[in-house]
Amino acid sequence: MITAATATARGRRPDPRWPRSFRLLYTAALVDGIGFHVGHLAVPVLAVSLLAASPGQVGLLGALSTAAFLVIGLPAGVWIDGWPHRAVLVTADLLRAALVASVPVAWWAGRLTMEQLYVVVLLTGVGTVFADVAAQSYLPELVGRDRLVAANSLMMSTNATLQIAGRGLGGLVVQVLTAPVAIVADALSFAASAAILRRIPAGAPRRPARREADGFGRRLSAGVRHVTGHPLLRPLALSTAGINLTMQLTTTMLPVVFLRELGLGAAALGVFLGAGGVGALLGAVTARPLADRIGHGRALWLPGLLVAPLGGLVPLIDTGAMLWAAGLGWLALAWRTGVGNVIGVSLRQGATPDALLGRMNATFRFLLTGALTVGAMAAGLLGQYADVRTCLVVGALTNALTWLPVFCSPLRTLRRPPAPTNA
Repeated sequence: MITAATATARGRRPDPRWPRSFRLLYTAALVDGIGFHVGHLAVPVLAVSLLAASPGQVGLLGALSTAAFLVIGLPAGVWIDGWPHRAVLVTADLLRAALVASVPVAWWAGRLTMEQLYVVVLLTGVGTVFADVAAQSYLPELVGRDRLVAANSLMMSTNATLQIAGRGLGGLVVQVLTAPVAIVADALSFAASAAILRRIPAGAPRRPARREADGFGRRLSAGVRHVTGHPLLRPLALSTAGINLTMQLTTTMLPVVFLRELGLGAAALGVFLGAGGVGALLGAVTARPLADRIGHGRALWLPGLLVAPLGGLVPLIDTGAMLWAAGLGWLALAWRTGVGNVIGVSLRQGATPDALLGRMNATFRFLLTGALTVGAMAAGLLGQYADVRTCLVVGALTNALTWLPVFCSPLRTLRRPPAPTNA
């Protein structure tokens, strides 16, 4: 699924002046996103409520959903730099549609097991690796580098809106129609997204294929060196990976907290996660004016410092007033993430030559989504061998430190992103 950016000041629809190819990409992301957020909630709820999964199993399920980024994330960037991006996106959507559809089919046949869920989320993650890297590499071709911040802003705010509507709707669908029905919506959204992407004109802007004399290993390492050796990209990667890991410690255990510890239903869980969507939307909308006022560097670290105390409310979650307080803390953490996503994605695209876009994006996805895998595994271990509350506390405390890599780098006082380069 496409992960990037924020809305125009007027709303969440793309401006008619956007190229048709980008409008189709945006529409595919919109359709796919609705199903994704419904399914993203339904799978762990299905595991906990219908298959009696333990905290350790829930953690493993979350880890496997992103493990593909650790296994093939880096080589995927090399491949995608030489493949047609539209073809990659369509193929990934079709494969994920088939995999996700197997879950409700197996449930209705009385044969669904945790082992099948493990396989489905792992292989679906493989498709997501290629889709995410291809989408972020495709975007500069479709809109031009001078409109990257606006395009990323539109995409991110739409995604944040979908978090609100999709997860809230997902909780309601799971509550009323059961989790397998909610997962059907996810499968249908992948199929519909593929159909929309196929309509992108063959003549849409495309980076011409280039033959490189270097071997596969050298091309792969070139992307890694670009990220790890860049004075702006390296601290950005460290900070964002830390945010992903610490947020995952919380999100992995929330279904256990809501369904078992607090005795609340899937609908309440969906509303709580939807509050995070509100925060992400607010972050996406405020990212550009905030960066214009205080500088792009300060907009990457100052929000993290400011929301740290509010993030400490999340581990105190309980019924009654503390549920609302924890929701406020979750909204604040998501706001900070929304701001960082818009500014960070635009910064890294602008700082990367065309020929390295796929490998740069693959390296970031390897690090950032790999951090989600590690976070989910750590959450499962903490939840299984300590307790769920300990996991939430560790997540809040470590999240409060994730702004430091940016603060201790040249990004701290950066006023404007680097000039786009095609070198």
